[in-house]
Amino acid sequence: MTVILDSADVLAASGTWHRVCPVDELELAWGEAALIDGRQVALFRTAPAEVFAVAQQDPATFANVMARGIIGSRGSRPTIASPLHKEVYDLETGECFTNPELKLDTYSVRLVDGFVEVGL
Repeated sequence: MTVILDSADVLAASGTWHRVCPVDELELAWGEAALIDGRQVALFRTAPAEVFAVAQQDPATFANVMARGIIGSRGSRPTIASPLHKEVYDLETGECFTNPELKLDTYSVRLVDGFVEVGL
């Protein structure tokens, strides 16, 4: 879930939030990979002011490919399907709809003054 803030709402950096890029650099319905504090993270902009962040590593194969997954939905739940074996994960919770033994790590995201920040 994305939280939108402006500079008046943000205190000095807490050390857990990492500024990644301007939100406008992320294309709608497309994934991008980022290296944040040594972790590979996949970012997905699903609406003009909605961005999700998950682990880039596919839980089933351990390949770093999730940014190339297929964005979709299951009912009202935003999803990402792995590009390798097509397991479908909830973008908010990381739960796998197709194999309950798998779980994708998810990260908090907020938008601050037009920039994407990810909490690790």
